This record gives sequence, C-alpha cells and structure tokens, in this order.
Amino acid sequence: MTILNNSVATRYQGACKSNPTKKLLLPLMLVSSVLLIACKEDDNIVTTVPPTMPPITEPSQSMIYTYGVRPFYLVNDMDEGALKDELLACGDQQPSKTDFSIAHRGAPLQFPEHTYDGYIASAQMGAGILECDVAFTKDGELVCRHAQNDLHTTTNIVATPLAGQCTVPPIIDANGMLTNAADIECRTSDISLNNFQTLKGKMDAANTQATTISGYMNATAPWRTDLYSQNGKLLTLKEHIALASSLGMKHTPELKAPAVPMPFNGYSLDDYRQQLIDTYKAAGVAPSDVYPQSFNIEDIDYWLRNEPSFGANAVYLIDDSNETALGTLFDKNNPTTWKHSLADIKARGINIIAPASWLLVTSDGNGNMSPSEFAIQAKANGLEILTWSLERSGPLANGGGWYYDGLNDAINNDGDMMTYIDVLAQDVGVKGIFSDWPAPVSYYANCKGLT
Repeated sequence: MTILNNSVATRYQGACKSNPTKKLLLPLMLVSSVLLIACKEDDNIVTTVPPTMPPITEPSQSMIYTYGVRPFYLVNDMDEGALKDELLACGDQQPSKTDFSIAHRGAPLQFPEHTYDGYIASAQMGAGILECDVAFTKDGELVCRHAQNDLHTTTNIVATPLAGQCTVPPIIDANGMLTNAADIECRTSDISLNNFQTLKGKMDAANTQATTISGYMNATAPWRTDLYSQNGKLLTLKEHIALASSLGMKHTPELKAPAVPMPFNGYSLDDYRQQLIDTYKAAGVAPSDVYPQSFNIEDIDYWLRNEPSFGANAVYLIDDSNETALGTLFDKNNPTTWKHSLADIKARGINIIAPASWLLVTSDGNGNMSPSEFAIQAKANGLEILTWSLERSGPLANGGGWYYDGLNDAINNDGDMMTYIDVLAQDVGVKGIFSDWPAPVSYYANCKGLT
C-alpha cells in the first residue's frame, strides 16, 4: 500500500498498533479532497482523513482502490468458458485506476447521482474519468445534474420551501393530499446557486401515483438502495473539477440540453457552451484531460470551431433519439436508418463518439454477440469509441431492457455483463465504458491490462 502525506498518516499509526482488532471508520468529509489511509489487513482499521487543500492541478491523495464484492459475483455467475477462467485467475490482482473505466454520474447504482459520496466511491473503484452532467441555475452558474429539469426526482427540493419556485410545484389540497404527482417539475433554472447548494441529492426516483410528498420521494428501485443517501452533498461544476483533479481523475462534462427557451434571461446557447469550457480553462485543467460531451452535434461543432484544443477530445453521444433518419426506426445494422453516416461524422472533425452500448453489439440469435454494422463502420472511419452505460438495468435474468436491446438471447444472467464488456472491449474496440458502478469494468480492464 502506498500512503502519501506521512504527517497525517503518522497521527493514526498509534491507533493501528495499539488495538489491532478495533475497526475505526470515520465518515467521508464533505470537502473537495480526502486522504484514505488503511492499516495492514490484519489490523482491520480504515480511516478517512481530510488533508490540506492542494492546488487542483496536482492529485492530492493516495487512493486505496477496491473492487468490493460485485465483480467477483459477476465473474462467478458467468457461463463456463475460457473468459470466465481468465477473469477468475485475476482474482488476486491489485486494483488500480484505469481510464477505461468511466464513472457515469459517480456511482448511482447505490449512491445518489452527482453527489460527493458517489464521486468518491467511483474513484475508489478505480474509475479514471469522472462525469459531471452540466446544467445552469437561474443566475447562470453551472452545476452537476443529469438534466436541467430533474431536481424533483434527484433531490429533496419538493420537501423544502424551494418547492414553491418550481416550474410545476407540488399541489397540496385542503385535505393535505398531493394532487399532481405526475406533473411536478423542478429545474435548476428555477433557483439560484445559493438555493441549489441548500439541497440534498437522493436516489433518482419518484412515485407519480403518490398522494403525499414522502410517498412521492420514497420510490427507490428495489435493486438499488438508500443505504448511502444520508448525506447527498451536491456539487457545482467548479467543485466537481476541483474534486476530480484532487483525485487524479480526468474529466468528462456533458452539456445538457436546456429545458427553457434560449436565450434565457439574455444567456445564450453559445454562452452556455463557452462557459463550460471557460470553467475548465480557469481551473487550469489541460484540454487533453477533458472530454466534453453532448447529444447535440451542434455543441460539438461549436467547440471544434471556437475551442479546438478542447474540441479535439469532444465526444458526440449517440442513441436512437438523436441519430435516427427521418421516417425510419433506428437499426444498428442498417445504415439507411441512421441520420448521419459515420463518414459524415468523422468529416465534421469529430474524433470520438459514444453510442449507447446496444448500438455497438448484435447477436446471431444463438447467444453469440459480435460488433454491429454501426460499430464496424465507426471503426472503419477512424472514430474512437466510448460507450454507456452499464449497471443501470438491475438484474439481467430478463435481458436487461433498453441497454441490451436486441440481445435477449445472449443476456440472461448477471454474469453475462462481463461477456458483454469483453465483446465491447475486444471485438468492438471501445476505449472506455461508462458505468453506474465502475468496479466490474475496472476489474476487467486491470485483468486485461487496459489503461
């Protein structure tokens, strides 16, 4: 184990030596950097200690990486074969950070998305790149939320006085009953930055049939958990940058589509696009460490024109919602159903695409997965490929839903996720995988030597 900041570590050596059977676990501190220190395994002691805040351009902590139990559960659940044997043989490997493993909104399989605790958990699982979905507040500040209009499902806003500022606030009738659960909508642009910073993140869920606020909020899917929802510290983009830098992670901000007409109070779409890049420039982050993303190809065009050093790493996000040709249904094996050809996308100057994972993999109907025509053409046109997002579907016994669309014959147990990762990595040739729980991807990448 490597431990930096010996002056901090020394203060806890006495605890390790004096009582080797005692377990000491301090809560994660709500600051932008932490130092994790662990004693020897037989001491069974783990401590979390906040160090002095460093310059954000220098990693400030010695991270102790851990897979936890999930990768081992998935590998044990795999169908018998050479890949399972290979992954089992890596069981005693040393966990390490890898850019192949990208934290999708932090670690929202078990932590509220885009929260401090979730970000820290993703770093501990070896993710090398950290995502912030970027939205703007009423006063034009950038914050991390998956959508501009998701505060009602991802935070506690409906249980606070700020609910009255929502675009569609909750309505309570004379009998104290919630009457419009299906219509509530709360946007980051409804409130100021100061307001935003008073909120707490929660697991993304809402019961749209509820008749009480508590019933509306307490709707976490049964295959997720609220065990780690107690803190819910939200972050601005500036705080996110500082945290990712202090963890030695790279950055992938996604510019979210505005839910309000633009310009908004004089704030234009180009202002929004530029502000995202300017925030990284002001923080001193190297353009090579930033992968700005968008589903809007015109956002990518803007960065290529106006910020070419950042545009070189810009990621065009793709699914059937934005790349289906007019009047067709998207078919990953039929180019006539695609809005843009992969050659056209490359010709615009785009270097990196990130399609949804199911767009990249097809099946022969007998449980064998292989690259789709979309993946084949992307590679033939020299595009680098990332993909999203694993660990969003719950148990895979029933095929996994949208994220595994068209693969039902090949995806029928949880262990098939590791086979899916292997096809994406080895056959499709993706350079990184977004995941709601980075540990399995990190385990696979470490086993295969993918950095």
